[in-house]
Amino acid sequence: MWRRWHDREEIVDVELGVAITVPVGAHFQFRSLSPEPLEAVGTTMPPWPGDEEAVAVDGVWDPTV
Repeated sequence: MWRRWHDREEIVDVELGVAITVPVGAHFQFRSLSPEPLEAVGTTMPPWPGDEEAVAVDGVWDPTV
């Protein structure tokens, strides 16, 4: 997973059983290196306020779907 928050940018390896935190206002993107589909479960705390909360931004990898 790639994420940029404030002036910090990082790539985090994610695998089965790993939990990640995406701070409010962070840009982020997931990429799978496997030929298998990427599956993830997401939750927000507090509850997600609605569709207007998310904004599409460019990531470091080109989307494939």
